[in-house]
Amino acid sequence: MNLLELQRRMSEDVRRPLTEDFEMQQKLEDGRSMSELAASYVKPNDRLTSFERLEIYNRQYWFRVIGAVSEDFPALAAVLGTKRFDAMVLAYLKENPSTSFTLRNLGGRLPLWLQEHPEVSPRRHVLLLDIARLEWAYVESFDRAAVAPLTQEDFAGLDGDSKLWLQPHLQLLDLQYPVDELVLAVHKETPESDIMSNAVMERKQTSRLRLPGLRRARTYLAVHRFDNSVYYRRIEREAYLLLSALQRHQTLEAAIETAFTGSKLKPEEQAGKIQQCFAHAAELGWFCQQPPDYIGLQ
Repeated sequence: MNLLELQRRMSEDVRRPLTEDFEMQQKLEDGRSMSELAASYVKPNDRLTSFERLEIYNRQYWFRVIGAVSEDFPALAAVLGTKRFDAMVLAYLKENPSTSFTLRNLGGRLPLWLQEHPEVSPRRHVLLLDIARLEWAYVESFDRAAVAPLTQEDFAGLDGDSKLWLQPHLQLLDLQYPVDELVLAVHKETPESDIMSNAVMERKQTSRLRLPGLRRARTYLAVHRFDNSVYYRRIEREAYLLLSALQRHQTLEAAIETAFTGSKLKPEEQAGKIQQCFAHAAELGWFCQQPPDYIGLQ
């Protein structure tokens, strides 16, 4: 076995998924013994076998990537509990292994994965999905770019055929539960860095947070960044539909039509909501100059 083959062998074995008990697998996919494979290139010592020495690296790799995901979803962990949450993240990472140079992207597919795996918590599936979507929106809003906002002169030249750009960091969410209060409560009590210890089950156990009770209620949120802090703002349904349409690059006229299709509001009430939506969005700097292509908007 040359150096390159050794590096590839070690990399594959270190990244091999753990068992449900967070231990190294005893058998390979083809039925071969993991102990025999480890012995072929890992030297034992007077305290540990080859398998045990390799298992240390295998577990440490997975505890680190699980920890990286955990740091982005503290509210999801608080609702599920540490043990069930760690098992969920392990299952998620088995299907969605790291493919990026940065750990930041590891949790990016978790909301979609959770949507397709209601067995994680059948009775609270929708609630958990809303929490995951909001927590990932927090990450996206914190990391995405900010572009120079529109000026009064820019607004003066708009007409029905105009298209408005929204800040890349602005995230719009249509949720089934008002999870913003729950997520804020958990984030307030969670240290900025809570990295996993040497064993998942040995993670520091913090006192159980008293989470606010939630009743199902349609909630529309705008998640945005201001002065390097992320804020959640509840918005009305019409504002959500209007801003979402603009985010999809519809014209101003088409976006307004989308927002009020089927609405029972009187024309003057619709006009009031449009004015209110634009006033708030402009005040917060959500309307911006057309971003460069490299920002990577939808």
